[in-house]
Amino acid sequence: MEREALQAAVCELDSAVSPLDANADRAAVVVEASALPAIVRRLRDEPRFAFAQLLDHVAVDWIDRGQFELIYQLYSFKHKHFLSVSVFVPREDPRVPTLCRVHPVAEWQEREVYDLFGVLYDDHPDLRRLFLEDDWVGFPLRKDYQDDFMLDRPR
Repeated sequence: MEREALQAAVCELDSAVSPLDANADRAAVVVEASALPAIVRRLRDEPRFAFAQLLDHVAVDWIDRGQFELIYQLYSFKHKHFLSVSVFVPREDPRVPTLCRVHPVAEWQEREVYDLFGVLYDDHPDLRRLFLEDDWVGFPLRKDYQDDFMLDRPR
């Protein structure tokens, strides 16, 4: 399935899904946070999609917009295609349902994003720091993060 056709088919799944045209090399959609687990489950289970693998999950801090973009990279071994699924959450309350029950590998990926950005995953079975000490203050990949050991950026 071509990128445009795949993107259109995914958008037809639910009104909570819309196209994201910023990604030119693979199909990309935006999903409302509350609908994320149900949509990703359908993308995994429906034979026409068969997105069996959650390859990666990352976050982008859009500080000027006051939101985080959570990006999930899915892959279909059956159809040999990729899909980027984005969810936008507000910086002041960054929370989204977990995907651990749909893709178990999400447990570690979500812990990493929590540890470095502070995004909360509702119903996550073990949401705690992954890399940093338990008493670490703040989330170092946020664009407004400060600590006493940071160097000034060259001008």
